Amino acid sequence: MGAEILATDTASASDADPAAALIARGDYRGALARCAVDHGPSLGRLCMAFLGSQAEAEEAAQEALIAALDAMPSYRGEGTVRAWLFGIARRVCARRLETRVRRENRLRLVQPDESAPGAEALVAARQQAHRVRVALEQLKPTEREAVVLRYDSGLSFSEVAEACGIDEAAARKRVSRALERLRKALCE
Repeated sequence: MGAEILATDTASASDADPAAALIARGDYRGALARCAVDHGPSLGRLCMAFLGSQAEAEEAAQEALIAALDAMPSYRGEGTVRAWLFGIARRVCARRLETRVRRENRLRLVQPDESAPGAEALVAARQQAHRVRVALEQLKPTEREAVVLRYDSGLSFSEVAEACGIDEAAARKRVSRALERLRKALCE
């Protein structure tokens, strides 16, 4: 009876996510390829949001996928593959941020040609992006991770909770606190 329930749970989870089905079958290379296709762009955006450098974000996303391949034999299927991958990517980015020399590798904004059409809008958009980035840097790392996972990566609160290793109520609270601090910082 217990094996039937487990098989049913695995089958229903696998039906919803092709990568989970491949992992359950032991086809880790196929699962990695599926994850790269389905979640690669989102992982890249998440890493970019955390790291601020396109080149470093691409490396971190690749590192996260390789780490996922190594961890696939121990994947328990308790949540979505997407949330599991984002948790791995979050840890990869955190390690990179810890070891990075103070802001030397940050992506620098190139000043646009002032005479180009739409240059004022471009400058304003870049200034706003810079203000948001600075405000994000002022958040606690745990709050920054939660808000980036929720809004930049589009994870549900339960997926944010899984990726951060906390319960859903704590994820909601972290996001709420982060948004409140961001509003205050951006209004100043």
